[in-house]
Amino acid sequence: MADTSQEQARQPFGAAASEWAIELSGINKSFGPVRANKNIDLKVRRGTIHGIVGENGAGKSTLMSILYGFYHADSGEIRVNGAPHAITDSRHALALGIGMVHQHFMLVDNFSILENVVLGAEDSALLGPSLAKARGALKRLAQDYRLEVAPDAIVEDVSVGTQQRVEILKALYRGAEVLILDEPTGVLTPAEAGDLFRVLQTLRDEGKTVILITHKLREIMAITDSVSVMRQGEMVATLETSDTSPEQLAELMVGRRVLLRVEKGPATPGKVMLEVEDLVVTDDFGTPRVKGVNFAVRAGEIVGIAGVAGNGQSELLESISGMRDQKSGVVKLNGNPMSTLGDDGAHRARLAGLAHVPEDRQRMGLVIAFEQWENSILGYQDQPAYGKGMVLDINAARAAAAERMKKYDIRPANVRLKTASFSGGNQQKIVLAREMESDPGVLVVGQPTRGVDIGAIEFIHNQIIKMRDAGKAILLVSVELDEIRSLSDRILVMFDGHIVGEADPATATEGELGLLMAGIVGKEAAPTAGPAGREPNA
Repeated sequence: MADTSQEQARQPFGAAASEWAIELSGINKSFGPVRANKNIDLKVRRGTIHGIVGENGAGKSTLMSILYGFYHADSGEIRVNGAPHAITDSRHALALGIGMVHQHFMLVDNFSILENVVLGAEDSALLGPSLAKARGALKRLAQDYRLEVAPDAIVEDVSVGTQQRVEILKALYRGAEVLILDEPTGVLTPAEAGDLFRVLQTLRDEGKTVILITHKLREIMAITDSVSVMRQGEMVATLETSDTSPEQLAELMVGRRVLLRVEKGPATPGKVMLEVEDLVVTDDFGTPRVKGVNFAVRAGEIVGIAGVAGNGQSELLESISGMRDQKSGVVKLNGNPMSTLGDDGAHRARLAGLAHVPEDRQRMGLVIAFEQWENSILGYQDQPAYGKGMVLDINAARAAAAERMKKYDIRPANVRLKTASFSGGNQQKIVLAREMESDPGVLVVGQPTRGVDIGAIEFIHNQIIKMRDAGKAILLVSVELDEIRSLSDRILVMFDGHIVGEADPATATEGELGLLMAGIVGKEAAPTAGPAGREPNA
């Protein structure tokens, strides 16, 4: 790829005549035998929000990582603001005005917001002047782009939505005119996602260019001006968003018609399989997060728990699954009280017939340094199918992992690949396959489709329904209200550690559930708009 002079590399975006902020031509990239990008052509118009959609493993993140300098293309050309560049690394990309916010944030948890913004962009060895300069810049950015933050707050103490704002501020502070966001709403609540979209619209209106990688078609329809679709490493279409539909985009992504709604018959609940009585759970600091909760889940039904993240759902799931001690109360599996006290609580829960898909796949569901087959049996490695006693039958374990990769369409289909090398959605499917295939009596699922593409969502939802119809008791926690409403047979709403209401998914509106999620009981709900205030399209 050709390059230009240093002066041209730092030429302001506004000084160029090109209507295209970014042009990619003939981009190819392979990782060993896997061709991640195949002759990709892409143009992104300046001052627009351009969406890129595709299944997990379609090559979206690889393409944007090439643009940001994390990877180097095997061949092809990149033009930034009309001029060709060979982008060598992320510093070079930033010098060209390209910033990126990754799916998993790159922040130092015990640093302040201000320190994270300055980190790597210090003017000198003396931090004082750099911090003072950044403080003033943050104030201006907050005013210009509605990105208000508390500069002295410690990152680990602020919400996920605020952490994402810090990532955006880092890029803007470094002069980004093109901002790439990779699955930005995968860890956000609906309210936080709405705030993000308002910020992105403001950035666009101020002349910035936004490239949005997402699998959520509702977001694409609500926020983007144009959208490109990738499938199996190739660019298959670029469309004006106003000229397309969720159904067309889904078909282009997957190569077949995709059902955008969950089809299920009525539940036929049986005996109580999971019962929670007066459960009280505290967090790591001893603060009560689950406060006297009572509910039951029967065989053959899905009970969904809705709520804004941080209202006790995580601690509830961790306690039921044996990962966190309960302060008081009782959890019963199949009528038998189960103590989660001690380090082996999760093991005892598993032996009692409970499977758990944790909310955070990387922190609690996987050891990403392990190969795929190792994670495929993690927690179940002492089962007879994988050997006897202390002797592990590696061939049997790898064969079982290969079968699950095929059944759950985990890509690439290589059981020896390090789990860190899989996309987030495929990592999620590794966890789901392991837990669902254990044939549990009770399945506890946290955020089952977080970071998962449209085709995989359809598959995962169908697997959950099949488990319900096979007589399994399923407890589902999700911040996606559409998911809760479409999968659940009963909905419980949590607020401030309490169950504040129960709703029938057949009749409850998103607005009514939203009021309960805010702790407002007994009031009528106003119509609910989609992201950034628009009516939902899908």
